[in-house]
Amino acid sequence: MKQQGINPVSPDAFFPNRLKEKVLFITGVAKGSIGGATAIRAGREGAKVFCVDLKEKELQETCDQIKVEGGDAFPFLADVRDPLQVEIAVKKCVEVYGKINLVLNAAGVMDGNDPSKPQDFENNLNLLPSPIHKATDEYWKNVMDANINGLFYCLRAQLNQMVNQGEGGSIVNISSIAGIIGLPGNCAYSASKHAVTGLTRNASIDYAPYGIRINSVNMAQTDTPMVFRAMEFVKWAVSQGKGSGMAGLKSASLLSANDPQHRGSTPWEQAATILFLLSDDASNITGSCIATDGGWTTY
Repeated sequence: MKQQGINPVSPDAFFPNRLKEKVLFITGVAKGSIGGATAIRAGREGAKVFCVDLKEKELQETCDQIKVEGGDAFPFLADVRDPLQVEIAVKKCVEVYGKINLVLNAAGVMDGNDPSKPQDFENNLNLLPSPIHKATDEYWKNVMDANINGLFYCLRAQLNQMVNQGEGGSIVNISSIAGIIGLPGNCAYSASKHAVTGLTRNASIDYAPYGIRINSVNMAQTDTPMVFRAMEFVKWAVSQGKGSGMAGLKSASLLSANDPQHRGSTPWEQAATILFLLSDDASNITGSCIATDGGWTTY
């Protein structure tokens, strides 16, 4: 039987006016990322997009594309690992757009390196993905600071604003299959993403009385700069005879394994689900940690 692939969501797809007059606050919006794709499509759908990232060039590229396509975007350089910077970002969003209706928390890392800088494996061995018995304090702390401490700081500031507004809203947090199942060779990432799942579910309970829905998306391999960085690490580790701790017994989702090109998911596929969850079409969904993983966690 000939394998039949599934056509990915078009990078040009959108629903006109679905998010008209909504203010969307997004972290992790560098061009090429899931957050970047979501920001661009949200701009097409009528949202005013407040974009936060620590990669200045890539942040500006996303906002420029939104504006070129006729959308409204505001770039803000900030590091979610710093609670003060997060609070300032939320205040700036309200200053610029008057409110926050929707949130995507997409900022995150897979290792302890600075994602805004080029890879340097030889000089940063202490920051690379690792199993527990080889994990350094620096690797553990850096991943946790970005993936769960940063998410907590963001949610705290965002929810404070949204509760005070009294208008409800919707939040999506980016997690991973590593927030549902184990992931080999990267203990801090797995632990941090399980924490994202727990925080998402807890928040959905606490803020349902305020009309605020909170969900997460949990993807497998998605073709983004973060995943490409991880692939570079795996290749380097193999070339150095160190093996590949991140390459487990299973290396593909159901859809990827059965696709003729064995492709990963695209940022635009993830953005489509995220924007559905943020929109009123998902009015009965909260506390869900949705596996946008091509069937990875099914089999």
